[in-house]
Amino acid sequence: MAGTQHQDPPLKGVRVLEFAGLAPGPFAGLLLADYGASVLRLDRSPTHPSTDQLTRRKTSICVNLKSPSGLALIKKIIPTIDVVIDPFRPGVLEKAGLSPEDVLLKINPRLIVARMTGFRRDGKYKDMAGHDINYIAVSGVLSLFGRKGEKPYPPGNLMGDFAGGGAMCFLGILLALLAREKNGFGQVVEANMVDGSAVLASMPRLGLKTEVWKRERGTNMLDGGAPYYDTYETKDGRYMAVGAIEPQFYAALLKGLRLQPSDLPGDRDNRADWPILKNFFTQKFKTKTRDEWEKIFDGTDACCTPVFTHDELERQGHEQRPAVTLKSTPGYAVHEGNTGRDAAVGQGTGVEGSGWSEKGLKAGDGGEETLKQWLGWSKGKQYSEEQGVLVWQDSAKL
Repeated sequence: MAGTQHQDPPLKGVRVLEFAGLAPGPFAGLLLADYGASVLRLDRSPTHPSTDQLTRRKTSICVNLKSPSGLALIKKIIPTIDVVIDPFRPGVLEKAGLSPEDVLLKINPRLIVARMTGFRRDGKYKDMAGHDINYIAVSGVLSLFGRKGEKPYPPGNLMGDFAGGGAMCFLGILLALLAREKNGFGQVVEANMVDGSAVLASMPRLGLKTEVWKRERGTNMLDGGAPYYDTYETKDGRYMAVGAIEPQFYAALLKGLRLQPSDLPGDRDNRADWPILKNFFTQKFKTKTRDEWEKIFDGTDACCTPVFTHDELERQGHEQRPAVTLKSTPGYAVHEGNTGRDAAVGQGTGVEGSGWSEKGLKAGDGGEETLKQWLGWSKGKQYSEEQGVLVWQDSAKL
């Protein structure tokens, strides 16, 4: 019910040190922050501004990893935190003198060090640069995306960076926190986008040896081959999405299209008829606008819905929400609003931009206040600032 008094988010009190990076590491940090963790980002310096927009509820300090006094500062923070997010290529932390096993876990045995890489750390590509497209390419996942007779196309950077990368890293951190509750010890969590994306593609990979997915890319039931599982352009140049797989849903689709089975030029259960049926539905959907089709199919079981753009959803006031709903201990709200809201919406007043825009986080913004809250530190006592970066003061007493 609206107005319910919720308990604190489940990760309230968890402290996270996130080394600045791109996409997957910051996304894992964002998910942790959404569920209550306090996330402090370590930036290199104010002269290297971050383009990261995954900064919701985070703060930042600037520290030079190549400076002995900067490393000293980090090592003084390590005993008091729960999670470190390492977004670097293999060997970077070790080279900096912050080896997870040899340094960080010896300083703090309860620490969880989440290491996020693109390629496998022990694979043939481990020392190579890459991006999402490369990681999902060598995992086999990229080969699944594309129309018949066309080259594979990348689904943005959703599959590798975010689903197979940041979300899987977040899962690994949660599992390590759970294990720590049982045995009292932290550990190293190694996530990579090759294995992460491969797991997400379990169904199509296993389906390659069955009728479900064994044919050429773009000719299978769920990859654009079936006439009842595809998108169709409407009269006004917009689109409807059709997912009428089961016979009863297909029947509801035909009813909305004002068609009888006898009107169709082919049989949906005969793969040879799929191309002619797709062409038939293509022409049918172009007879009305998307809004007209939406009115016809709303409230039905035809599995036929409009394809909205993000611009449309923002203009409609669509509410961005936390990834999952925890009824008693929900995450923090994303969409701006009042405090007394349903668990699904999230607790608190939300954030500026409501999940549609993000002003980003300036290097060094808010981090000193976080150090004060975490440790009681203040500038001039435990640390000082030199050319915009924080350094440990040798004379500081804890």
